[in-house]
Amino acid sequence: MGPFQKLCQEVRACGELGSIGEARKTHARVITSGLANSTSLQNHLLRTYSRCGSLEDAHRAFRGILCPNVFSLNAMMSAFSAHGRLCDARSLFDEMPERDTVSWNTMMSACFSNGEFEETVKLFLCILCSSKSHANSITFSCALKACGALGCSRLGFQLHGAVIKFGFAGDPLIVVSVLDVYVKCGSIDSAARQFESMEEPNLFCWNSMILGYSKSSGVERAREVFNQMPERDIVSWNALISTFYRHGRGIEALALFVEMSCDGFEPDSMTYTSVLAACTGIPAVEWGRHLHARIIRLQSSVVDVFVGGALVNMYARCGYLGTAKQIFDDLAERNAISWTSLIGGFAQFGFVDEAMVLFNQMREVPLSPDEFTLVTVLGACSTKDYLGLGTQLHSLSIKIGYNDSTVVANALCAMYAKSRNAHDADSIFQSMSTRNVISWTTMITAYSQMGDSTNALVLFRKMPERNVVTWNAVLAACIQNGHREEGLKMYILMLREATILPDWITFTTLLSACADSGALRLGNQLISQIEKFGFGSDVSVANGMITLYCKCGRIMEAQEIFNSIAEKNLITWNAMITGYGLNGLGNKAIETFENMLLIDTKPDETTYIAILSACSHSGLISEGKFYFNFMVNHHNILPGTEHFACMVDLLGRAGLLEEAKTMIDEMETEPTAEIWGALLNACKIHGNTELAEK
Repeated sequence: MGPFQKLCQEVRACGELGSIGEARKTHARVITSGLANSTSLQNHLLRTYSRCGSLEDAHRAFRGILCPNVFSLNAMMSAFSAHGRLCDARSLFDEMPERDTVSWNTMMSACFSNGEFEETVKLFLCILCSSKSHANSITFSCALKACGALGCSRLGFQLHGAVIKFGFAGDPLIVVSVLDVYVKCGSIDSAARQFESMEEPNLFCWNSMILGYSKSSGVERAREVFNQMPERDIVSWNALISTFYRHGRGIEALALFVEMSCDGFEPDSMTYTSVLAACTGIPAVEWGRHLHARIIRLQSSVVDVFVGGALVNMYARCGYLGTAKQIFDDLAERNAISWTSLIGGFAQFGFVDEAMVLFNQMREVPLSPDEFTLVTVLGACSTKDYLGLGTQLHSLSIKIGYNDSTVVANALCAMYAKSRNAHDADSIFQSMSTRNVISWTTMITAYSQMGDSTNALVLFRKMPERNVVTWNAVLAACIQNGHREEGLKMYILMLREATILPDWITFTTLLSACADSGALRLGNQLISQIEKFGFGSDVSVANGMITLYCKCGRIMEAQEIFNSIAEKNLITWNAMITGYGLNGLGNKAIETFENMLLIDTKPDETTYIAILSACSHSGLISEGKFYFNFMVNHHNILPGTEHFACMVDLLGRAGLLEEAKTMIDEMETEPTAEIWGALLNACKIHGNTELAEK
């Protein structure tokens, strides 16, 4: 082996080992050997220095090449790109006397790696027009990846057509890239066709299909793909767990975590982040604590900034703010997500001042708030008490460069709307350069909340695109403002358009309208639709059906639905207790209440309004007194004006007018007109004009 070949071998070995020190020693031997003018040897040195992570040494080697060739220029471009020096790479590319396919691929890859996806596509179009260079499978693969990152399905279809035209459709790299672009662009049907055309899809392809169905709401289809996989890795499990929790199926996500552990897979950072998020959504803080203990046992192997942030978020969103703050304080590294999680927890539970203190501390770190942070704190300022603070945040969002952010503008619209400031909400909406479905829906909801169903409908008809949330908002706008028939017409129009299907919110809104107006026949037709669309087992919809039947006097039908619900929530129990009370079945209401306590379902203020009202309507005086005291002494619920109104009504109906008056006198808050009205009505019934005049 000659000196040249030996030195080339030594240089390559340094690159493979990643030893910068040995590379420099070998470089010194190249100089002393008299071979420093060898372009080929200098190219090897350039590439080795780049592999060792030393841009400075690579650049020095490049400058030492007397006659750099296309390989030299390509290697230097690649080195610049690897170190984030895109401008330097582009300058070198533009100055090249000639370019080969590798030059184009290197520049495209540099742009893609540095987030310049549109520029990647432009370069691809340029090479197609070049007479000296030809695109290969790597060129097409890079262009397809850029298209996927842009999320442009139309461009994806065009690129797929070009792939077929240029004869690369069967290339394994291209086959995978085409699938990937369809998944990332949300074209799941095209992705499925591409997947089915593969003879032996690899693990990446199987995982991509799970993610694709996750994005298109095909949870069950994602599970089917998972079940068909010949082999799985941790990415497969993470993809499916994430799919279930993102679609509100947290319990199933936790079950998958258990199944994964039983299959011998060790959770990683992504797994814990997803499962903790699932605990947050249910909420299941005990599960979260179990996971926390497991993470502590593992010490530092999976505890990164994302897992730490997920722990903070889980405890904060479940109301354990002290624990969340302690974990946050102990984090070795904090990012915008962990700060926002803690701020959001305090804001969620009404501690707006504390949330703002944390927000200001975040800015002092200094860590600039991102869009999500601003949206979180703006959401906390949606009452009149904090509108001034919200206005300051509005100014801050402009100052730090979010004046063109659609996400922040949507949050500002919602904040002004919730504080009933229609003028400012509309001003923000009109000033938006880009509006999405959320922007339109926010304003429709704002008009609805302010009783302006006319403007809500006008805005709805102007929308360029709609989703089910928008339809639900306009339905609510009509129904909540007394225009039930208009609301039903909108529902029929929604079905006729057939592009968007109703969801559980659609049906609960319509059931509420039928219940309030006593439209039993229409309600029954709606229940047929509910069964047709598969929402009969949804507990929220079932609760609406119970309320409908109770308000229409069909207590047996209500009871049948109540008994059919496998997992009753507090609203279910409240609806049934209220229904028995409305229909004069006080003893059945008490029986239901006691059954609820037996399974450890904790009653709330609404439950006690229902049971006290039921006692009042059925003349159950001693029972009513007992439950009033039980509410205060056992469940530590302070009576509100509605509880007092029920008790005054109960005592008044029984002729215990002085006792009712004493209860009013002992109230710590000012009695409402409803409470005085109940007493006056009782005085009228029992002919006690003397007390009425007092």
